Amino acid sequence: MEFLNGDLFAAYLVATVALILMPGPIVTLVIANSLAHGPRTGLSTVAGSSFGNALLVVAGALGLSTMLVLVADLFEWVRWIGVAYLIYLGVRHWRAALRSVADDDVAPAPRARGVFLQGLVVAITNPKTILFYIAFFPQFLDTALPVGPQLICMSVAFVVFAVVIDSGYALLAGRLRGRLMDARRTRVRNGITGTLLIGTGLGLALARRNP
Repeated sequence: MEFLNGDLFAAYLVATVALILMPGPIVTLVIANSLAHGPRTGLSTVAGSSFGNALLVVAGALGLSTMLVLVADLFEWVRWIGVAYLIYLGVRHWRAALRSVADDDVAPAPRARGVFLQGLVVAITNPKTILFYIAFFPQFLDTALPVGPQLICMSVAFVVFAVVIDSGYALLAGRLRGRLMDARRTRVRNGITGTLLIGTGLGLALARRNP
């Protein structure tokens, strides 16, 4: 490809896969929702988080960090609402685990749109994400080649890898859920789900906009 440096792009792909494989708020939320309600709910979470990632990747590629700074207060409010909601759900699952209550008695399976919004909120309110993209992309740009086509390829590759890898987490967690359906294992599943949800909420709560 005349508009890509093959070696740099290959290195970018390796770094991208390594980054996405590292567990973070998105992965823990996907796994928690898949364990609680099955792979479809997990995949709906992936759809929301991937859409959020796409928005941030495009923003980082286009250099829209200034605009994002201007709406930082709005993002903070959304982030704290998301924190409270995730911790609330996690506590409900832990209480269910202690009472041996089934998942359906904790909360009915959420609608796809609601889970999509969960994933979107967690993705776009990760405070350091946009800063990371702004710092990450330039490391793999060849300034001797047109920048625009490189950024497009890098952005598309990142989103595609995120969708595939996060969907894999959702499907694996969904399969594991099928092995935890008896009463005793339901307590374990509720405990794991609650821990992941609370951990996701705390991860967002402890994050800061400034490195």
